[in-house]
Amino acid sequence: MIPYTVNIKLAARTLTGTLNLQNKTAVDWGWQGLIAQGCHSSILIIDPKTSQTIQVLERHKANVVKVKWSRENYYHNLSSPYSLRLASGDAAGKIIVWDVVSGTAHCEIQEHSKPIQDLEWLWNQDASRDLLLAVHPPNYIVLWNGDTGTKLWKKSYAENILSFSFDPFDPSNMALLTSEGIVFITDFSHSKPPGSAGKKVYIASPHASPAHTKPAPAATPAPTGAKKALNKVKVLITNEKPTAEAVTLNDCLQLSYLPSKRNHMLLLYPREILILDLELSQTVGVVAIERSGVPFIQVIPCAQRDALYCLHENGCITLRVCRSTTAPEEVADPEQSSQELVYDLRSQCDAIRVTKTVRPYRMVICPVNENNAALTVSDGRVMLWELKAHTGRAPANPSSGLSPLYSPVSFCGALLGPNQKRIQDLSLNSMIGQTLIAGEVPPPSSNQQEVQLKFLLTGLLSGLPLPPFAIRMCPPLTTKNINHYQPLLAVGTSNGSVLVYNLTSGLLHKELSVHSCEVRGIEWVSLTSFLSFATSAPNNMGLVRNELQHVDLPTGRCFAFRGERGNDEPPIEMIKVSHLKQYLVVVFRDKPLELWDIRTGTLLREMAKNFPTVTALEWSPSHNLKSLKKKQMAAREAIARQTVSDAEQSSVESSVISLLQDAESKSETSQAISAREHFVFTDTDGQVYHITVEGNTVKDGARIPPDGSMGSIACIAWKGDTLVLGDVDGNLNFWDLKARLSRGIPTHRGWVKKIRFAPGKGNQKLLVMYTDGAEVWDTKEVQMVSSMRIGRNVNYRILDIDWCTSDKVVLASDDGCIRVLEMAMKSASYRMDEQDLTDSVWCPYLLMPRASLTLKAFLLLQPWSGTFTMDITQVDYNEKVEIKGLIQEQLNSLSNDMKSVLQDPELSLLQRCLLVSRLFGDESDLHFWTVASHYLQSFAQARQLSVSTAEGQAQNEGTQQSLHNHLDICHDVLCESSYFQKFQLDRVHLQEVKRSSYEHTKKCADQLLLLGQTDRAVQLLLETSADNSSYYCDSLKACLVTTITSSGPSQSTIKLVATNMIANGKLAEGVQLLCLIDKAADACRYLQTYGEWNRAAWLAKVRLNPAESSDVLKRWAEHLCSPQVNQKSKAILVLLSLGCFYKVGEMLHSMRHFDRAALFIEACLKYGLMEANDSSNKLIEAAFLDYARLLRTLGLREGAALWASRAGSAGEQLMEELFQGEGGVAEAILGEEEVELGQESTE
Repeated sequence: MIPYTVNIKLAARTLTGTLNLQNKTAVDWGWQGLIAQGCHSSILIIDPKTSQTIQVLERHKANVVKVKWSRENYYHNLSSPYSLRLASGDAAGKIIVWDVVSGTAHCEIQEHSKPIQDLEWLWNQDASRDLLLAVHPPNYIVLWNGDTGTKLWKKSYAENILSFSFDPFDPSNMALLTSEGIVFITDFSHSKPPGSAGKKVYIASPHASPAHTKPAPAATPAPTGAKKALNKVKVLITNEKPTAEAVTLNDCLQLSYLPSKRNHMLLLYPREILILDLELSQTVGVVAIERSGVPFIQVIPCAQRDALYCLHENGCITLRVCRSTTAPEEVADPEQSSQELVYDLRSQCDAIRVTKTVRPYRMVICPVNENNAALTVSDGRVMLWELKAHTGRAPANPSSGLSPLYSPVSFCGALLGPNQKRIQDLSLNSMIGQTLIAGEVPPPSSNQQEVQLKFLLTGLLSGLPLPPFAIRMCPPLTTKNINHYQPLLAVGTSNGSVLVYNLTSGLLHKELSVHSCEVRGIEWVSLTSFLSFATSAPNNMGLVRNELQHVDLPTGRCFAFRGERGNDEPPIEMIKVSHLKQYLVVVFRDKPLELWDIRTGTLLREMAKNFPTVTALEWSPSHNLKSLKKKQMAAREAIARQTVSDAEQSSVESSVISLLQDAESKSETSQAISAREHFVFTDTDGQVYHITVEGNTVKDGARIPPDGSMGSIACIAWKGDTLVLGDVDGNLNFWDLKARLSRGIPTHRGWVKKIRFAPGKGNQKLLVMYTDGAEVWDTKEVQMVSSMRIGRNVNYRILDIDWCTSDKVVLASDDGCIRVLEMAMKSASYRMDEQDLTDSVWCPYLLMPRASLTLKAFLLLQPWSGTFTMDITQVDYNEKVEIKGLIQEQLNSLSNDMKSVLQDPELSLLQRCLLVSRLFGDESDLHFWTVASHYLQSFAQARQLSVSTAEGQAQNEGTQQSLHNHLDICHDVLCESSYFQKFQLDRVHLQEVKRSSYEHTKKCADQLLLLGQTDRAVQLLLETSADNSSYYCDSLKACLVTTITSSGPSQSTIKLVATNMIANGKLAEGVQLLCLIDKAADACRYLQTYGEWNRAAWLAKVRLNPAESSDVLKRWAEHLCSPQVNQKSKAILVLLSLGCFYKVGEMLHSMRHFDRAALFIEACLKYGLMEANDSSNKLIEAAFLDYARLLRTLGLREGAALWASRAGSAGEQLMEELFQGEGGVAEAILGEEEVELGQESTE
C-alpha cells in the first residue's frame, strides 16, 4: 500500500478549453520532444509521451497565432546547454521568446500591430543560434536576434506574404508564398537583407486552365482522376502574370521544400498535392483526391523517407510513401513505368466527427523520429497518433498494385547482431527500408520482412467545454481531514455536466452528466458530495423546470434532492448550505424560500406568501455545536456511571470509557445532535433579517434597518466577527459585529456580483467579483490587496470566482479557461521543476545544464563495469542528492524497450551514440553520427574486402549484402557517388518525360551533357523546331557533340574556346564544353573559382573518378571552414564521406567538441581505421585527456579515470589529481581497466 501523501501546496496553473480560430496555426513539435500549442492568449506545453500539459505560458495579451521551438542543431556543452526555447507570435504583432522551464520571457519584440504570419529560427550557420525570421503583415520580412530582441534587417516585397519555406539543403534559398504566386529568393543571408526582389513565379490554379488538357483518343479508355489532374497541371508555373480568367483565386494552401531530396517542392491545393522539380519549374508528381474523397488541409513532408503525412478535412491523417521507380518488368505500358512520382497511400487513422464547432485545425509530426503525429482539434482536444509497423504480408490484393514495403535490416545505422535487441518502431527509417531507384537491383528478400503500417491512438488531451462555467471549490483543508484530503474543483458547464478536477495535478478527476440544461451553481455538502442546480429556458409564463441534484462522487450516484418538485415554477436564484452542512436554503426569483435538512433530505419549512423577497443571503459561521457536545458528554457520562454500582468503581473505569465510546458512536450514526445555526438575508429595501434554525424549528430574530448609503444589496459574506455587504452600485459595507461599527466604501466598479471569504482560521481576506474583474480585500485593515480589470491587465471577462486555498484564488473566464492564481491575481507561468506531475516525463532539457550533460555521458559510456546499469546511484558520482534524484527520475521514465536496448551488451558504440542523440533530440549529434557510422562501417568493410581479396579468399555474401545499405538521399552530396549518379539519371529521365516547352527541353539536354549521356542529349537538341531562334545553334551543338574526337588539336581548341567563354561570363556553357572533352575536373575548378561550390560538388559526384572527386570536395570542405562561411559542421560531414577520419578527429578536437572527438576516435580505433602510431598518438592522447577532464567536471570520476589512463603521460597526472589521497585505489582500478581494454581490442 502506497502511503497517501497530501500535497497541500497547489501550483498556480491554467486549465484550458476550446481554441480560438486564430490559434489554428499555432502548434509546433520541437526536436526537444515537446509540443507547444496556442490556446487563446496562453501557450500550452504538452508532453506527447505521457500526454500531460506540463506548462502554460501566459504573457500575451492577444491570441497566439504562431509558435516555434528553436532548433537543436548545434553542439551542446556547458556554455550552450540543452535548453527549452520557444518563440511565439500573437495577433497584435508581438513576438515573445520564452525560457520554457522557468516560464519567463527572454525578450519581447514588436514591429507592427498586425498578426504575425510566419516565424522560423535560422539553423544554417554555426555562428549564432538566436536568429529569428518573421513575416510581419502585410509584406515585410524581418530578421531578429531572438536573444536580445534587436532588429538585424527588414525587407519589404511587392505582394502580401502568406508564409515562407527554407530550402533544407541550401540555406541561401527560400521561397515566399504570396497572395499572387511564389517568390524565390536565392541570396538569403543573415548578415544583410536579400538584394533583389526575388524571382516571381505565378501559379495558375490547376482547375482554371482547360487549354492544357489533351483530347483523349477515342480508342483508349477514359483516364482516371489522377491522370486527368496530371494533364491539367502540365504547365502550372509561369513567369508571366496569368490572364484574369485563368486565375480564379490562388487557392494554394501551403508550400514546402521536400527535406528528403534536393530541389523539390510541394504545393498543396484542397484537392491535390503537386510535386515540383525546381530545376525545371515543372510538375513531376501529383497526389489527387477522387471526386468523392475528403479535401486536404495540410501536408508535412518527411526527411528520413520520401513520404508525406496529409491531414484531411475530416481529421483523418494519411501517410503516403513514394513508390520505388523500379517497376516490375511485366508492366503492360512501359511508358507509364516512370511517368511520374507516385505516392501510395500506406496508412490512415480514424476520422473525427466534424460539427459546426468541432473541426480539425493542424497536425504536427515528431521531427526526430517522424513516426508520431499530433492533431489539434478546435474544441481543445489534442489527439496523439503513433505509427506502428507490423510484420507480415498484406492480404493479396492485385488490383491495388502496391509493391510491399520492407523493414530495414539495420538498427541505428549498423547491421543487427544475431541476438541483438532492437526497437522496430524507433523512427520512420527503422520501420521502412529505402525506396529503390531505377537501375538498382532489389535486395535479396531473405532476411527482409514485409511490413504493414498502422496508426495507433496513444494519447488524448481534452480541454474544458465551452463557457459559461459555474465553479466551486470543495471544503478547505483542516487538521481533521488532512489524511484524505483532495483539492477538488467542481465545474458546472452549459450542457449540464459537472467536471471535477484535481488541482494538484490539474487532471480531470471525474466527468458526471448530472443535468439536462445549463448548471447555474454548485455547493459542496461534504468532501465527496455536492449539490448542483440547473434551470431550463423559461416558457411564455416565465416559469422553468428546476433541477436540484445531490451527487456522491465516489459512487457517482445522483438523485433529485427536491423529489418530484421542480416543474413549472419560478427559477432558483441561489442555494446556500450552512456551515455545519446541516441545512440548505433554496432561494427562488418570485417565490418564498425553502429550508431543507440536508442530512435527512426533508423540507423543514416553506416560507409564507407574504415573506419578503430575498436579494442576498448568507449563513452565519457561529453555532452552538461545541456547547451541545459538552452537555451531551456530561449527560452520557452520568448515565454510564449510574449503571455501575460504586463498589466496582475502580475496576470499571475502563468499561465506562468503552461504554462512552459506544454511546458516542451511536449518537453520531443517529445524528441526534441538531446544532443551532443562523442566517441573515436582505430584502429589496436593504433591510437585514436574522433567522435562527434549530432542528426543525425556525425563529425570526432581530431586524436591522437599511444603511442609507447603500443601494440594493446584491451579496453578503460573513466570517468571524466581520459581515460584508455588497450592492449593485459597487459599494462595500464592512460591519464589525464585536465593536458594532460599520464602514462603507465605494469601489466605483459597478455591480458587486459575488463576495467570498478565504478559508483558514483568522484569515480575513475577501474576494470580490464585479462585471469587469475582481479584487481581493483585507477586511481587518479594510483595504484593497489586489485588483484585476478587463482591458487594463487582462483581456478576458471573469465568469465566476472562488478561493481554492487560503492564498490562491480560482477564476473562470470567458476565454474558456480556468486559472488558479496567487492572491495578487497576476497571470503567471510556473516553474516546470516545481510541478507535481502524475507521470514522470523523459525530457533531459528540464534538468540543470550540467545534469543533462552528465545524463548524456552516463548513457553514452559506462566503461567502469562489465554490465550497463540504469541506476546512477551505483556510480561514483558526487553531486547533490536532489540533482542525483532528478537524473534518476529521468532514467526511470525511459520506456522498458529503450532500457533493455541500452543495457544490451550487443549494442555497439556507434549505435549507442546514434540512439542517445535520438533520445536527446540532438539534431547536430544525430546528423554527425548517422554519417560517421555509415562511412566508418563502409570504409572498414572495404578494407576487409581488400585484405581478404589480397589473400585470395572468395568474398562471402554477408559482406556483399550489407554494402547495399547506402546513406539516404536526403544527405544529398554526402551519399556514395554511384548511388548519387543513379539518382540524378533517374531524375533527368523523369524531367524528360515531363518537359512541355523548349525551355524545359534545353535544360534537360544541358543536364544530360553534364551527366555524360551524349546520345540522348543529341536527340533532344535535334528536336528544336526550325522557327525557333536557337534552331541553328542547337543543330551545330548536336553536330559538335557527335563529332568530338580525342585528337589533340580539336581538344586544345575546344579547351581554349571554353576558357574564353568562362572568362567572358558564360560559365555554364564553358563548363558544358569542358565536360564534353572529359575535362570535368577543370570544369569543377572553374565552378569553384566562380563561387559555384554546390554545382561543383554535384558535378564531381556524377562525373569524376574517386581521386579527382575527392580533391574537389576537399577544397569545398576547406571553403566551408573559412571564417566568412563558418559551416564547419557541414565541412566535417563532407570529410567523413571522403573517409578523412584523421582530419575529422583533429577538427572535432580543435572545435572543442571533446566528447564527440573522443568517441569518434575510439570508434575509428575499434574499426581499425586509425592506427595508434607516433604521428596519431598526439591527437589521440589529447582528445582522450580533454574528454577525461570534461567527465571530471561533470562529476563522473570513474569515466574520467578510464579515459585519463589512455591519455599517456598527461593522463597519468590527471589520474593523480583524481585520486589524491586514495593511492591504492588508482592502481586497482587501472588494473581492472587494462584487462577490459585488452578485451575490447581483442574484439
